Order: sequence, then C-alpha cells, then structure tokens
Amino acid sequence: MRVVVAGMGNVLRGDDGFGVAVAQRLEAVAAPEGVDLLELGIGGIHLVQELLEPTDGLVVVDAVELGRPPGTVAVIRPDVKDVSTMSLQERRDELADMHYATPSRALMLASALTILPKTVWIVGCQPQDADRLGEGLSPVVAAAVDPAAAEVRRLVSKLGIRW
Repeated sequence: MRVVVAGMGNVLRGDDGFGVAVAQRLEAVAAPEGVDLLELGIGGIHLVQELLEPTDGLVVVDAVELGRPPGTVAVIRPDVKDVSTMSLQERRDELADMHYATPSRALMLASALTILPKTVWIVGCQPQDADRLGEGLSPVVAAAVDPAAAEVRRLVSKLGIRW
C-alpha cells in the first residue's frame, strides 16, 4: 500500500501557501510506513513524476476557492478533465503548462498517463487572500492548518494505513 500526500501552493502568495504549511505540520511527526509526504509548492509536475510509482491513494492539500468563509476546510473528490475528449486546441491550451502548478492540471496529466490512483481527495481550505504578495498565512487560514492535517490523517486511515 502506498499513499501520497502532497502539499501544494505558492508560499510567496499569502494564503495560497496553505498546502505547504499543512505538509510542514505533518512532517513534524514521522509519517507511517506506506505514506509518502511531499511538500511540492508549485511543482505539480513533481507530483506527476511521483505517481509514476504505483500509488493506491492520493491526498492533495491546497488553498481552494470554496465560496465559504475564510478558513473553512473541506474534503473534495476532484472532477478530473478527460484529455481524450478535448480538441487538439484544448489539449494545447490545457497541457502547455511546464510546471503543472495547479493540482487540477497535474491530476489531468496523471489521468491522461493512466497513473492517477482510483482514490483521490483534495483537502482544501478557503483562503482569505491568496493573491497577497508575501509569505505567511492570514490568521484565520493559519488556524485551519491543524484541522486540515487531522483530515489528511483521517483520509489516509480510511485507506488502511493508521496515522
């Protein structure tokens, strides 16, 4: 059993660094055997490369626009676009990103390569301001780091790895 937990986001854009902050919090205690904890930042292509090794489950942590109050944490089953249904121009537009900085694009590429695990969750947090230049989370989003880390551990446990 292998589960990948990936913290994503741009730490230089305020609350957008949420996923990285959660990954850092989870790193404070050793992850159990079978869990690969990654702090990816904006390097979604690295996630795709990690999924080249057979993976049973994936948990991505990121700031996500939920339309809810800032600091709200939610577990989402992502709707991954199917590249095979796109026109050539749509494929060029969608897949022309060298870094695959957004989880949606990284997941789309992994799906197209048939390496996306069947079980994928996003643990998302509604940002207060993900466009602010500078490091550090807003206080309300920083308060959501521990609850999000608990959600990650709960999801991994649902896959059979006690955390």
